[in-house]
Amino acid sequence: MNKIKSISSVICIAATVMCNVSVAASFPALKGDWFGQQTPGLKPEVFAANTVSIEGRYEFGVSFSPDLKEMYFTALDVIEGVDTSPKIMYSKIENGYWTKPKEAGFTGGKMKYELVPYASLNEDRVYFTGRSPDSKESGIWYVTREDEGLSEAKRFESSLNTGRLSDFNQGIDGDMIFTNMSERRMYTAKKENGQFLKAKPMDIEFGLHGFISPNEDYLLVNARNRDDDARKDSDLFVYFKEADGSWSKPINLGTSINTPYSETVARVSPDGQYLFFARYNEPDDVSNIYWVSTQVITELKEAYFKG
Repeated sequence: MNKIKSISSVICIAATVMCNVSVAASFPALKGDWFGQQTPGLKPEVFAANTVSIEGRYEFGVSFSPDLKEMYFTALDVIEGVDTSPKIMYSKIENGYWTKPKEAGFTGGKMKYELVPYASLNEDRVYFTGRSPDSKESGIWYVTREDEGLSEAKRFESSLNTGRLSDFNQGIDGDMIFTNMSERRMYTAKKENGQFLKAKPMDIEFGLHGFISPNEDYLLVNARNRDDDARKDSDLFVYFKEADGSWSKPINLGTSINTPYSETVARVSPDGQYLFFARYNEPDDVSNIYWVSTQVITELKEAYFKG
């Protein structure tokens, strides 16, 4: 009997090993910057099809660490026609190759929803929105990037962190912008001597889920299409910073970016070279992540300041 149990155990162990090898083998060997993807030009392309942008799953809000060795994004599964809770997925370079994205679980279940991660340019932190129904701790959270991995999640302790805040991000100088989803309004707070000053509403005409460029020379937002009252989809817009520090009029990013589908949650890579955004063009309005060269923004900027 003991011999039979021993053989059975060996078979189980072997089966487990074979299963793990099979799972590992099914994930492609990806190395290099940008999750090993070929970089795009002026035409938006799906980012990392079948490994990040997966059919039948929402993805949006991708962020790379400044050294480009870690990637974070939001995913939302659809199971039997019902949306699940948003979660942050995480991948990093190990032994020269990207790991298969897995759920980060930053708060260990303390917050039901975790979404829109942002790897700071200024600090070894990844900020994100943590949210649970009726929880006073909902708002902006962060984990610290450490040599041995990621720290325990902490709530961003600040008088600014009230209400349903989302989309925290910063430019190179550390000034913060975020969206107050309760008010449907964007705010900014300057950083001086390591402290954030009082947040003020951003002086822009419209837009939510804003992202400021690394050099703080332009601001990206999404808002409902302005060209056709019958359309209800969202487009991406850009504001350029004027010489006096104010923001320009909003400029639609154009038909190469915006389509009859919704485009939302714009993000710019740490080096300022690529624009990432979500496009809800799958059946049932499910989103994929797209990316494109920020040359499309540069051309709009040159035309704006020449005009």
